[in-house]
Formats: sequence, structure tokens, C-alpha cells
Amino acid sequence: MGIKLKRAYEVATKEDGMRVLVDRLWPRGVSKELLKIDYWMKDIAPSKELRKWFNHDPEKFDEFKQKYNVELRYNNQFKELKELVSKQKGNVTLVYAAKDEEHNQAIVLKEIIDNKN
Repeated sequence: MGIKLKRAYEVATKEDGMRVLVDRLWPRGVSKELLKIDYWMKDIAPSKELRKWFNHDPEKFDEFKQKYNVELRYNNQFKELKELVSKQKGNVTLVYAAKDEEHNQAIVLKEIIDNKN
């Protein structure tokens, strides 16, 4: 039981539990049937300005985490996600499309929820 991370281009499995897409845009080339998400929380994604500034640059990731954390303080969908995670009896998988599996918003979301739950 817990929070898992998975790219949108990986196959959905039963072990994923509840699947939540945390990107503002739908992943390219993936049908709804293949993605098999339970919730699409597009407003939880980083702001357009923050996303453009970060541009998936690993050297900016620490600063990105700080700035994204500030955005999440005032984000209603982030509050909803924390509630979903706390009520879920099984796994919750945060689904994202980024190619970089070590520097993306899903990692930040997981870290924050794990530290505050």
C-alpha cells in the first residue's frame, strides 16, 4: 500500500491500484482505454510558467521542487489528491508522461505526500 509512480507509456497493472494522471495535457498517442486512469487532475500540474522555466533541466530540479511546493499550497486538486491517498486502502499510482523518470512533478507530489501523511 502506498504511492507509486508510472509513466503513461507503461502498461497499467492491477498492482497500480487507483491511477491518477497528474499532467495538464493528455499523453501523446495514448488512448483512454490503454491509460486506464481513475482521475485526471490536470490542475495539479505545475503552472505553465514554472513548467517552461524548468524545461526538465536536472540542474534546476531542486529549485523547481521548491517553487512547485509553493504552488501546491494553494492548489485545491492537491488537497483532493491527499484526501484520496489517505482514504485509499490499496496503492495509488501517479501517472505522468515525462521522459525523465527522476526529475518530474510526480516525484515532487509523491515526496510531499509521503512526508506529510
